[in-house]
Amino acid sequence: MPKSEKSPVTIGRLAKASDVKVTTIRYYESIGLIDPPDRSEGGQRIYDAKAIERMRFIRHARDLGFPLEAIRELIALSRNENRSCADVDEIARRHAEDVRQRIKRLKSLERELNRMIKECSVDKISDCRVIEILSNHALCATEHRN
Repeated sequence: MPKSEKSPVTIGRLAKASDVKVTTIRYYESIGLIDPPDRSEGGQRIYDAKAIERMRFIRHARDLGFPLEAIRELIALSRNENRSCADVDEIARRHAEDVRQRIKRLKSLERELNRMIKECSVDKISDCRVIEILSNHALCATEHRN
């Protein structure tokens, strides 16, 4: 970690060091993902190197799509270094399955959109199949099943 990050940092520097917005840091603090920081005499939040490390962990987990509740579980598990990593593995497996399911739904969505686009090769919006299908969800669901 660069020398400047070894000493206490303000919320702005924490945001920069972890590539997370200040409002996001405040939110994570409000929901207990990061510990409340010490305050300066003027009431300014002062974070330590541990907070920077925690924010980077959260940021990377969010980049990988982990939901906040899973991140909360991972943080709690990480506090006990002697514990088996089976629980952590299970959280990662659960997330991987969620990702597989999302990919499946997205592929289905892509097929549906491509079908709608293919059916719509008209000149006027009044004859547009995409608009017609999107306007009538029942029609979309019926045609999607066929």
